[in-house]
Formats: sequence, C-alpha cells, structure tokens
Amino acid sequence: MLDRFTSMRVFAEAATQGSLSAAGRALHMSPAMATKHVDSLEARLGIKLLHRTTRQLTLTDAGNRYLESCQRILQEVDEAEAEVLAQRVDVVGRLRMNVPLSFGVRFIAPLLPEFHRRYPQVEVELGLSDARQDLLKEGWDLAIRIGHLADSGLKARRLGDCELLVCASPDYLERHGRPQLVSELSEHACLSYTLSPMQGQGVWCFGRKGDIRVPVKNSLKANNGDALLAAAIGGQGIIYQPDFIVGEALASGSLVALPLDKPAVDVGGLHVLSPPDRRPPAKVRAMIAFLQEALVQQQASSSGF
Repeated sequence: MLDRFTSMRVFAEAATQGSLSAAGRALHMSPAMATKHVDSLEARLGIKLLHRTTRQLTLTDAGNRYLESCQRILQEVDEAEAEVLAQRVDVVGRLRMNVPLSFGVRFIAPLLPEFHRRYPQVEVELGLSDARQDLLKEGWDLAIRIGHLADSGLKARRLGDCELLVCASPDYLERHGRPQLVSELSEHACLSYTLSPMQGQGVWCFGRKGDIRVPVKNSLKANNGDALLAAAIGGQGIIYQPDFIVGEALASGSLVALPLDKPAVDVGGLHVLSPPDRRPPAKVRAMIAFLQEALVQQQASSSGF
C-alpha cells in the first residue's frame, strides 16, 4: 500500500504544477509512480479527483475541495516536523529525569541552578524515588541508576564510581564494641535497606562478587538510605550504605568507617540511562554531557561522592 501522505503530496503538487510528470520531478519520482499515487488516492476515496488528458490536467469539483484539505493537512505536518527538528537542535522543552532520592537531593538538585543558567529554555522535572521506574513506559527522558545494569536496551553512560561502606557511630561502638570480621556483624544491631534484594532479606553480602553472605539482626529496616543514616548517627546500629550517603557523616566524625576482613560488594557504579533513540533530543544530550562534566569533577575533587 502506498503511503497516504506521499500520495497527498503528489496530488497537491500535480494540481499546482498542472502535470503529473512535473509533480514527479519535483518529488524525485518517476511519472509512472506519481500516477500510481494519484490512482491510489482516487481508489481509496472512491471518487475522481483529476480530469486527465494528454495535454492538460484539471481538478474535478471533489478534487478542488480535497486539495484545500490536503494543503492544510500537509502544512500542519510540515510545521509539526519543523518544531520537532528545532527541538533536536535547540536545547529547549521539558526534561523528565528520574533519580534515586538521597543521591538526587545531595548531588543532582544542587547542580540544577547551573544547568538552568546554561540552558534557560529547559524545564526540568525531577522525579525522586528509590523504587525502580520503567523509563519508557512512564515517559522519563533520563534516569540515574546505581548498581549493575540489566540488559534493558537503554543507552547507558557511566558517571562515576560508587562504593559501599560499613559504618557506625562512635557512641554505638563504645557501647557494643568494634567488629573486625564480617562474620561478627551477626552479633550486632544492623540497619538494612529494604529495596536491596539481599539486605531486604536480612543478609549482607561481601566480597567483590557478593559471594560472602552474612545473616544479620535488624534493629531497623527502611526503604530510604537517609532514614538509615539518621538511625546510625543516633547510635541505633551499623549501616552498610553507599559513600554518597555516609560521606558527610564520616567527614564530620558522626560515623566511623569499619575496615573488615572482607571487601564490600561491588555495586557497579553510577550510570545515566536514556531511551535508545539513534539521535536523542538536544535537551537530553545537553543534560548527559552536563552530568558527566559536573559529577566527574565532583568525584575527582573529593575522591568520591
């Protein structure tokens, strides 16, 4: 079946030029193909649009009415395409970005004023959630993910490293002692992240591949790292969370890092994901480049988030 919009263009061009051959030349197709397009339109509509002789081409009454509609529709299509193409070149429009809650509050939100200064015509919608969102189904332009990535077909760019740390407050360690071995964590009050498949089940994993599993007793479970951080600073138990959550508390002395006999599990780093467009809109490309620049500089200057 011939493309309807192309057929409408051929018809409109033939009516303007007064010749199917001229319409074909203007649209870079043969006279025979131009004729097929008009024949297809007339067959679809069940009415004659053109009177054709060897010398001239004239519109029927129905053809005159249809030409007005075609010209209006084709102009609207051209304008819509031009608007989309302009957005792919100019950094404009609404950008929906989904980010983990704690990371978004600490590191993404403070960057947005500078992004706005660079690209004032972009309206950023920041979705903060620790729950995994379906990027395509829910219409997000970008998402930041921490951890190993599943094979989703999405485009991924690495933004930086992410390290898990075991920490506790000085008060907790004074009252309960300092564990030296990962196996000793089973005897301590632990604070677990429920959205982690293993921590949510009361198991902490160690070793770079996560093959060392330690059952723990939870004094608190939560689906947000900041809630666990507050409890750890208050002395409720030991926390096993990313450096971007515990970093400030470690720097201030509110928490103390606990070197153990086994390394923390490799969580896979920090990535920005986007839909698998061959050439994404300029607003998406601008945000990805901006995040790569800002977060790489931030991590380099502080040896971690």
